[in-house]
Formats: sequence, C-alpha cells, structure tokens
Amino acid sequence: MKIPRALTIAGLDSGGGAGITADLKTFHALGVYGMVALTAVTAQNTLGVKAVQEIDPSVVEAQINAVAEDIGVDAAKTGMLSSSPIMEVVAKAVKRWGFPLVVDPVMYAKSGDPLIRPEAMDTLKRVIIPIAKVVTPNAPEASHLAGFHVETLDDARKAAKVIAEELHPEIVIVKGGHLTGDESIDIVYFRDSGEYRELRAPRIDTKNTHGTGCSFSAAIAAGLAKGLDPWNAIKIAKELITMAIKYSLPLGHGHGPVNPMAWLEPKAYRIEVLEEMNRALSIIEKNAETIGNYIPEVQSNLGYALPAFYARDTDDVAAVPGRIVKYMGRAKPSGPPTFGASSHVASYILTVMKYDPEMRAAINIKYDEDIIKAARELGYVVSSYDRRQEPPEIKTKEGASIPWGTEQAIRAVGRVPDVIYHLGDWGKEPEIVILGRTPTEVLEKLLNIISHVRRN
Repeated sequence: MKIPRALTIAGLDSGGGAGITADLKTFHALGVYGMVALTAVTAQNTLGVKAVQEIDPSVVEAQINAVAEDIGVDAAKTGMLSSSPIMEVVAKAVKRWGFPLVVDPVMYAKSGDPLIRPEAMDTLKRVIIPIAKVVTPNAPEASHLAGFHVETLDDARKAAKVIAEELHPEIVIVKGGHLTGDESIDIVYFRDSGEYRELRAPRIDTKNTHGTGCSFSAAIAAGLAKGLDPWNAIKIAKELITMAIKYSLPLGHGHGPVNPMAWLEPKAYRIEVLEEMNRALSIIEKNAETIGNYIPEVQSNLGYALPAFYARDTDDVAAVPGRIVKYMGRAKPSGPPTFGASSHVASYILTVMKYDPEMRAAINIKYDEDIIKAARELGYVVSSYDRRQEPPEIKTKEGASIPWGTEQAIRAVGRVPDVIYHLGDWGKEPEIVILGRTPTEVLEKLLNIISHVRRN
C-alpha cells in the first residue's frame, strides 16, 4: 500500500493557526502523511507577529534531505521563506529530489506583519517561483509579483499571465479572497496552454481567516501527493478551504484561524449521529406498542443534531423521513434516519442548542395531561408556551413559530427544560416535546414518564 507523503517547508506559528501547524492539519484531513522542514520560529498569535527566529539555512536543507532520502516526498509546499539564503537551499534541495512544489509566496502575516526580508523579494521571483508547479498568490502578493495593483478580476487575470510568463511557474492561481464581490473567485492560469479557469465559492462573512493561504496551498500539495492531476487537486483545495473558512474558529482577539479539520470532522460526526439514531430507533421498535399510544395526529419524529459547532440548519439534523407513524397501534419508523428529514423537530433542537449546546435531541408526542403531571412528579423541568400569543409577524413568517415558542418556554424557567408543551391554536394540534442530549436519553425520559403514568 502506498502512503502519500507531503512535505511543508515553512515557519512555525506559535498560535497554531498558520504555517506548519495549519499545513499538517490539512495534510491529515486529506489523508496524507505530513512532514516538516522548519524555516523559522515565530512568536505569533491572532493579533500579530511578536518575534521571529530564522532557522540556519544548512539545517533547513538538512531537514529536506533527511525526509526525502528516507521516507520520500510525493509533493511539497513552501510557506514562510524569510531570507535569500533559506530560499537558495530550498531550491537546491527541491531540484535535487525532483518532487512537485506548490509555492505560497508568503510576504505578510494576516495581521500585516512582514514575513520576508525586503532583499529576499527578488530571490523569491528568481529562485523559488520558477521551480513551482503551482504558485498561489493572493491579490496583494500578486501585485508585488506582477508589478501592478490587483483589485479586480481583470487585474487578477492579467497578473496571473504576467507571473506565469515572466517567472515561469507552470500554474498560477491568483486568489480572490482580497477582491470584492459576493463570491470569492480564484483565477487559475495554465502557462503551457494559456488557458484560464475560474474557481468560485460564496464569500463568507468572517474575520477568522488566519491560515487561509497556508491551508489552501497545503491542500493542493496533498492532492498532488495523492497522484491527482493539478486541476483536480486545486478544485478539492478550494472546497476544503471554503469549508475551513465556513467553520473557522473564533479564537483570540484578532483574526481567528481557519479550520481545515472541518473537511473531516463533520463527516465523522454524521456517522456517529446516524449510529446513535439507529440505536434509538431499535428502542422504539422494542417499545412500539407503548410509544404507539402517544403518536399524535401529525405523527412523531425523533431528531439528533451534529455537535453545536457544526449544526447550522435542518440539514445538520438527522431524523426519520416520513416520520414515526402509528400503524396498527404500534409506533413504526417510516425509514432509516436521514439528515434533513425534519423541519419540525429540527427547529426545536436548533433553537434549544443556542441556549444549551449539549441538548441535541428531541421527540414530539401527542399532548396528554398525565404525561405532563408525571414528568413534574419525576422531577423533570417542564415548561410551555401559548401559540395564541404569537405576534402577527411570527404567525405570518414561515418557520418562525417553533423557535419563538421554544424561546418563550426556555425564558419561563430560565434554562432548557426536559419537556416543552403547548395547547395548540386554530388548526394546530397540541403537542409535547421531550428534549435530551442524545436520542436514547430522550427515549429513556419518555419511557420513564410513561411508566410512571401507568403506575399511578
């Protein structure tokens, strides 16, 4: 079995958001073994760079040679190369071993602090970029490399061609993060064919973009290490960095880091959620007659959300498509759990999670006074809301009633309750919603309450 291997030749960000730490996270997220040739140590956080200590160029070269001669390198990327001597030894080693190189022409930290010596700018153009398979400047970096200000897409196109023809990398990507518009559009230029391509993604409104360039270039290198052609490696890198920005981390007081593990974590959490839902549905099947007595006219559903950080909308909540129906007096799930299968129960869960991120599951059942009484007697926190008191603007807004009602119920008891109920309204059936951290916990509460009703 061939294990893809990628090398990052870059600096250390002590804040963990950029440099080799971001690169290694990205390699790992894409299933690539990551190695390091450290070029500098920076004392850095989300607010800026406090100090820099360069690594001796001979040690930088020795690191590259050490991993290449033993482990092997399928692709590499450069990040912070702060001096001409470091650039010279990196170029020497890359030529010696012949692996494809992605160059992130790092000039400034996200805070604006310089990460390259002024006299090394010419060395970057003369020594490093010409040996690159892919070079990934943002608009300010492209401005330096092309020699004119890059502000628009047309500017980006012109800059990409100038960089390719004058400095001779195979592919130039002028990234669109610093440009304007509702979309982040990267211009990709292929020198050999003279072809332009575009990569588009929605522009995400966040200040937490520290490490964007590092993760993007690392993702391209990871794709090349896995044997992908450059275009497919670039497309996957665009998808990864869009997710990494969407789920960026609100850490520190400045520009928080992007989250390359967002490529991996939600997929793993989705598997966990579905497994837990299947366990819960087995409990329903074992107690089908008991639970069947409490299925409302609108049917029941059981929902379970991804962890709060990744739960943004109903597509992040798993539920039963077609709901849990009452069939011959027994509760029967209509199908296997699926994400996005509920708007009703999912609305309760998503609203509750804003107040208590651990409460990720819920089931709705028919209203029964004995259930409410038993829940209180068992010490569960019970609250309610009155749908007749909904403001007109809530009644007329699609999907607004449940969030409004849930918040009313939470405020009434000062916390997320175990049980929320309402007595209905014109055309709206009364119902009870039982909440919990997991769907199995929700069902344990339900069965405990039903058992108490039967005993009394």
